[in-house]
Amino acid sequence: MEVRRRINTYGKLDWLTILIYLLLVFIGWLNIYASSYNPEHQSILDLSQRYGKQLLWIILAIVLALIILMIDSKFFSTFAYLMYGISMLSLVGVLLIGATIAGSKSWFQLGSFAIQPAEFAKFATCLAIAKYLTTLHVNLKKFKHLIISLAIIFAPAFLILLQHDTGSALVYAAFILVLYREGLSGSFLIIILLASLLFIFTLLFGKWPVLIGIGGLLLLFVMLIKAARKRLKLLIGATVLMAAFTFTVEYGFQNVLKPHQKERIEVLLGKKDDPHGVEYNVNQSKIAIGSGGFSGKGFLQGTQTKFDFVPEQSTDFIFCTIGEEWGFMGSAVMIILFMFLLFRIVKLAERQRSDFSRIYGYGVASILLFHFLINIGMTIGLTPVIGIPLPFISYGGSSLWAFTILLFIFLRLDSSRLEAL
Repeated sequence: MEVRRRINTYGKLDWLTILIYLLLVFIGWLNIYASSYNPEHQSILDLSQRYGKQLLWIILAIVLALIILMIDSKFFSTFAYLMYGISMLSLVGVLLIGATIAGSKSWFQLGSFAIQPAEFAKFATCLAIAKYLTTLHVNLKKFKHLIISLAIIFAPAFLILLQHDTGSALVYAAFILVLYREGLSGSFLIIILLASLLFIFTLLFGKWPVLIGIGGLLLLFVMLIKAARKRLKLLIGATVLMAAFTFTVEYGFQNVLKPHQKERIEVLLGKKDDPHGVEYNVNQSKIAIGSGGFSGKGFLQGTQTKFDFVPEQSTDFIFCTIGEEWGFMGSAVMIILFMFLLFRIVKLAERQRSDFSRIYGYGVASILLFHFLINIGMTIGLTPVIGIPLPFISYGGSSLWAFTILLFIFLRLDSSRLEAL
């Protein structure tokens, strides 16, 4: 009976999504091999080389995926809070006894291997928010329920921020898309957009020009729009909040951010030119991608890659290797595959009978989308360099395992969707 149930589960799996996953993982390994190729260590099983380690992690990731597919789908809903709690404890633990790598105290060191709890916290948070939002009578239009939802999302982000891993902490902002799908007011998104614009304008022009602009907009609204006069108190209140936010932007930028973070933002906004310092990574990345042309230089033929001109070329800047050796065509194939994966996940999420499965599916799509846009954006100079991996592509066991778990939990939930009432 148990064997028959498992066979039935495998038959209901979305094999197209699994195929895309395997293709992306293979593309990732192939480019990790190219970016760290060493003629003296040609064996793909050489664990002293990054491509050897990544191959081992890929095998273990597939084992993890198979284990997940054998677990009863109800397990993930039943123990969602427990897994979230374990994840939070691991984030606290790494602050106490973790190893510092690349300036972030985010790793548990196990001999020559290191595990990053922040990566695994993503799927645990995804489970927890899905569990909470499916609790009876939860409504995101109620302030209390919204605050609890935001607390579930940003509690791990806060602990990760304490590890000095700003990039991984920012990923949790992607969950706002999940909340919006589940009933969060559109005005909340407008507030986030407005705050982002105020942040950028304040850094570009300074607080006083922005404050004058806010005051001028208020006067225009009152003078030109009659309906605005009836809501004068509300408009004044909003203006005061925006003015206060403008002051906090300058204070936060000067006193909270680290020097290298401030420099990266200033370079991105065009306020500073530092081609041999902060801009070096991005400039070399652009050169590598641009030198690939339409069809690329060919496998193992990338000069920027071969001579290590691009730092972190097998991790955060893996897209450079793809662009240089496979060109526009290769980059386009990888991007199309990734976009199709995201489209597929959203489509699967919408067909779920279970609210828990649907919400979790949107969480998966949101996290992958954030990583995809920011990682590629930072390699071509459109977003700040915040150090987050390209899912399934970048070198690293923790990220590969975490993204595999994230995706395959959803595929397991989807395979049992017809069992949901």
